[in-house]
Amino acid sequence: MHNIRSLDTAVSIAAPRAGDILPLVAEGLVFEAGGRRLIDGIDLTLLPGARTLVLGPNGAGKSLLLRLLHGLIRPSAGRVTWNGRPADAGILRRQAMVFQKPVLLRRSVAANIDYALKVRGLPRAERNPRVAEMLRTADLGDLAASPARVLSGGEQQRLSLARALSTRPEILFLDEPTASLDPGSTQAIEQLIDAAAANGTRIVMVTHDLGQARRLADEVVFIHRGRVAERTAAFRFFQSPVSKPATDFLAGDLVI
Repeated sequence: MHNIRSLDTAVSIAAPRAGDILPLVAEGLVFEAGGRRLIDGIDLTLLPGARTLVLGPNGAGKSLLLRLLHGLIRPSAGRVTWNGRPADAGILRRQAMVFQKPVLLRRSVAANIDYALKVRGLPRAERNPRVAEMLRTADLGDLAASPARVLSGGEQQRLSLARALSTRPEILFLDEPTASLDPGSTQAIEQLIDAAAANGTRIVMVTHDLGQARRLADEVVFIHRGRVAERTAAFRFFQSPVSKPATDFLAGDLVI
């Protein structure tokens, strides 16, 4: 079992100042590609605090929505604002995203984390202790000098998440971060997410795993055909969904 340390025990990992860039507001969000409308007029407000899990059938637009909110792609129409203003370089530095397939640099485990801090302008005297703390937190200390490319899939994803958390993001987007991982690696990732949320980081996460959503979600946003079909507290969603697509999805039926 991975020994993942809680972030709130790490002296150098201070709680983010929740609310500085939130609320995050999407208004009339549309994304079109290849003559198809893949995101169709989504309105969504994300306040500080709750952990939001985004669910829906394959092709519903979940990952696209995350990329639009993060600012990785531009909407065809509508807008995304952060506490009333459009994204700028300062806002982008205070959020982070972790993808399904880890995106790692061709350098050591420790250097991957150090680089993320360096590009944000932290001096070496501040970077070194934060890198060391994140390596301990993610149980990667023994692998600090190893090339990131030789890690197992679970270790690479832990490194990807540790690197994102090292920057102390106020909001963290996660796009199916445990897809294809074994149960032990999934547990380790979920522990890191739990600790980050407890420490003040706003979590917005896409998952296909209903068990994971039950474990992690405070609220559920259910996407169907590029629209928000339902948004509700997690316990209500799993007990009594109100939309037919969500009801069919939870029943294991095909949702088209």
